[in-house]
Amino acid sequence: MTDLTELRTELRGLRRCDLLIIAERAAELVSKANLKPLLSDFMHVDVLVVPGTKPVPLIEEIQKFYSESCDGRYFEQCEANAKNYKEHSRGTDAFVAELDRLLRKCVQAVGRQPGASVREAFEFLFRLLRRIDEAPDDVVYFAEEAGSWQLGVNWQVVFPAYFRCLAEMASPEEFARTIDQMIRAFAEHERPLHLRTAHQVASAAQQAKLRALSGTGG
Repeated sequence: MTDLTELRTELRGLRRCDLLIIAERAAELVSKANLKPLLSDFMHVDVLVVPGTKPVPLIEEIQKFYSESCDGRYFEQCEANAKNYKEHSRGTDAFVAELDRLLRKCVQAVGRQPGASVREAFEFLFRLLRRIDEAPDDVVYFAEEAGSWQLGVNWQVVFPAYFRCLAEMASPEEFARTIDQMIRAFAEHERPLHLRTAHQVASAAQQAKLRALSGTGG
């Protein structure tokens, strides 16, 4: 049984972007009947329901997010001082929450939607993260050291799903090269873990190329 007192204490210590992610996940998980008691104190829930709305394809959602991010929609500076230098602006928090939502949708789409489309969706988001690393002031604002590592991506969840997509369609050479590049770019400190994950979903030929590239031998 969950200790609600302890849970409330933990929640109150979280950053705004983490709370925003939790709120969005909760809104997706609860039933429509429970959305109103959950949210009605803070917004008009009834006007959010649009009858007959068709879901937007995942790749279109992500292309729109990519475009808006590159156009500066989420870039918002905030005053930083010795007390709040670790806090994000509202724009950065919104970016983190939307990135989390779209990455989760990509993970959930693996095995359910065409692999090529899901891989493309993943790679649009990875391209955006690379852009943040190369030119951090183009997309979001960080009061302290900037970089995609600040966004809190859970690579132990994202990489297994992406590697599975990659294994289904990439040649052994492309598979090994891409795995190496992705780990180097985003999670070098956990390279052995992610290499093991890649080996688990790879074909024999892909495994051989990965071993050769990583220098792990037979």
